[in-house]
Amino acid sequence: MSSPNSLTPESPNKTFSLQVPSPIITKRSRTKSTTEIASTNPDVKGKVKYFCRTKGHGFVTPEDGTEDIFVHISDIEGEYIPLEGDEVTYRLCPIPPKREKCQATHVKIINFTPEVHHRWDCLPEEEHHQT
Repeated sequence: MSSPNSLTPESPNKTFSLQVPSPIITKRSRTKSTTEIASTNPDVKGKVKYFCRTKGHGFVTPEDGTEDIFVHISDIEGEYIPLEGDEVTYRLCPIPPKREKCQATHVKIINFTPEVHHRWDCLPEEEHHQT
């Protein structure tokens, strides 16, 4: 049996490294009507409740205290990965097919928490090292 330090490229235990595209693709494919609705909605303020880069999504708590809003990684604008507590602006976008729920789009961090923020071009492993 091989040791963790002698993994071959074919090894099933090889650590997978997420490759971030450059430039990062920040918009998802949406229908023209859904995109128009989102782009005409006003900016709303909230705070990041949770965001996981490796899962590619998170949630924003609206400033008005209503139900948390889903946010997808492709809808984050800017060069930094959001952290819990970051203040953001976003626009609501109805989720097809029934358009009964919304998600956050055009998400921009407007006030960073004091924690160190990593850029999208950092490898995910670098984000989670604890000292």
